[in-house]
Amino acid sequence: MTSFKVAPADWPLPLWIAHRGAGKLAPENTLAAFREGARYGYSAFECDVKLSADDVPFLLHDATLDRTTPQRGLAKQHAWHHLSQVDAGGWHSRAYAGEPLPSLQAVAAFLRRNGFGLDLEIKPTPGDEAHTGRLVAQAVAQLWAGATPAQTPVLSSFRPEALQAAQATAPHLPRALLVDTLWDGWWPAAQALDCAAVITNYALMDQTLIKKLHTAGMRALVYTVNDEAEAQRLLKLGIDGIITDAVDKFSPG
Repeated sequence: MTSFKVAPADWPLPLWIAHRGAGKLAPENTLAAFREGARYGYSAFECDVKLSADDVPFLLHDATLDRTTPQRGLAKQHAWHHLSQVDAGGWHSRAYAGEPLPSLQAVAAFLRRNGFGLDLEIKPTPGDEAHTGRLVAQAVAQLWAGATPAQTPVLSSFRPEALQAAQATAPHLPRALLVDTLWDGWWPAAQALDCAAVITNYALMDQTLIKKLHTAGMRALVYTVNDEAEAQRLLKLGIDGIITDAVDKFSPG
């Protein structure tokens, strides 16, 4: 099998990536958070996508609505018509009351209009991994149709099953395996998925791991770095991407 690698000029993500938009300064995974990140000069964002009951891709981190909305229960149990009317901002502060859950379609329109990059984490409801990976890949291929490789989202996930389904559905889209621990089999999985990058918990990343990834033609990215000393350590090692909440602390310029 021919290995899929993204040429340096075509890699779509800069060094600094805003986590869940600017998900601490504004309600995470909303267009308000994306706008706030852009206000601080960020040109690339990370966010989480899952499916509604009627298979509409939309942004939400948790399986349930409990933490970031007034609603309760699994988001997957609700159709998009209902979810689109849920308040996803009031939990954060009064200023954002009424901010809606965004569809992936709305996010794509905002990003493409502004020329922004995206690390799109496929965050399936447990048990829905392959189905979510397949439909998200289909949606991204359609929503970013005509985009150059340098403008195309990176599909990332902790769930290899989701990335495998994305790989089968839209093999031209770059993939990244997310790892919180270096579990047994993560490296063969990243290779089998033909990943363009691996994104680790920042505490896992060291010179040896960066060399391993670079030797294989993959990029090395980390999440979620909010400490200046840690950022400096990683920059000295030659890290390729840093996902951060601290958009008001780290200048992406």
